[in-house]
Amino acid sequence: MMKLNIRVLTLVLALLVVIVGPVAAAEEWPNLAGQTVNVIALWSGEEQRNFEAVLAEFSALTGAEVIYSPTPENLATVLGTRVEGGNPPDIAALPNPGLVQDFARRGFLVAIDDIAGDLVDEYYAPVWRELGSVDGKLYGVWYKAANKSVVWYNTNIFAEVGAEVPTTWEEMMEVAEMIDFYGITPFSTGGGSSWVLTDWFENIYLRVAGPELYDQLVRHEIPWTHPTVIEAFEYLKQVLGRAEWLAGGVEGTLEANHPQGIIKPFLDPPQAAMAYGADFSVSAIQTETKAVVGEDALFFPFPSINDSPQAVVGGGDVMVMMKDTEGARALLRFLASPRAAEIWASRGGITSPNKGVDLSVYPNEIVAASAKALQEAEWFRFDLSDLVPQEFGSTAGTGMRGGFQEFVRNPDIEAITRQLEEDAQKAY
Repeated sequence: MMKLNIRVLTLVLALLVVIVGPVAAAEEWPNLAGQTVNVIALWSGEEQRNFEAVLAEFSALTGAEVIYSPTPENLATVLGTRVEGGNPPDIAALPNPGLVQDFARRGFLVAIDDIAGDLVDEYYAPVWRELGSVDGKLYGVWYKAANKSVVWYNTNIFAEVGAEVPTTWEEMMEVAEMIDFYGITPFSTGGGSSWVLTDWFENIYLRVAGPELYDQLVRHEIPWTHPTVIEAFEYLKQVLGRAEWLAGGVEGTLEANHPQGIIKPFLDPPQAAMAYGADFSVSAIQTETKAVVGEDALFFPFPSINDSPQAVVGGGDVMVMMKDTEGARALLRFLASPRAAEIWASRGGITSPNKGVDLSVYPNEIVAASAKALQEAEWFRFDLSDLVPQEFGSTAGTGMRGGFQEFVRNPDIEAITRQLEEDAQKAY
């Protein structure tokens, strides 16, 4: 738990207003001296220290005391218990839109359109308002996000074979054919971490079916035998159904976890040219290979399918207001500003969907590129396997995770869709 109670002299406040830039300077922050704002989020360790730096600046601007309580386990239960006990925090960070919907419909949240709606409209793409809204009312500001729609590639291999960075699925398949012609394995996939395989599908499905059908599949309002699901598997089979295109073949794919799979293009000698991953994959590449990220190792956005717009599958944290107080209103508005995201972004460990954030504050161009993709995404959806019932989406060896590993062994589309539908019916 952290307490901040900073009394700022008039001169220091004036200097801070200059430092924080045009957004913060444009705000007339209230004098909250003597008031306390309680905040709960999952973040601990380094993430906690970074968030505390953000809260420290809010305290400096307003004089408020901020009490932050990191709650890395059972967040939903803790928050629900506090609401029922009449002691909710002022502000909370929720880890997915499903929890926003649940809490809003149970009356746990305060609608914020009149508090921060103008900043959401100014600094966020429309999809982020959509994801923060329930039944037409805005409840959340998306403060932090992760991008799981990237394909990492070995720049030296691309240069050697004369390949250009693909922007469409067809172009990526052409690049793979070219790389294969030169005797290099096109793809590496750490299928031992089965979420990598489900993420492949989710990225394809969002681009094939669009966000509305994606949401319907999450809720099992359409079956896993739906024509759009079959179409998505037909695309997926073009990669996972070709053992000769996978580093290590079938068994090598299923034995490698995500860190082991993501580094194969960057080993000496490289074992593949491309690997599906996420923005956070940079850590394994930097620590387990000699490749220079930004030079030898780069990524391109997961390619468009059938002219689909820029789309991202990922995760994130949304700030919500659970108690309507002057301090809560001010802090939520501050967290919706670009400056609040820039403080953490400059320290590393975060990408923000806030379009007002200066990309130059990120510690390297890789993180900046990921943030740019989040800012410009027309479609953003959370990892599907994290939104469906746990026994279907997140349990090793069963449901989606077991089914997609079996698909690598036996890429039979009729069999996989039938089995997934049978498993889904048991889980819902």
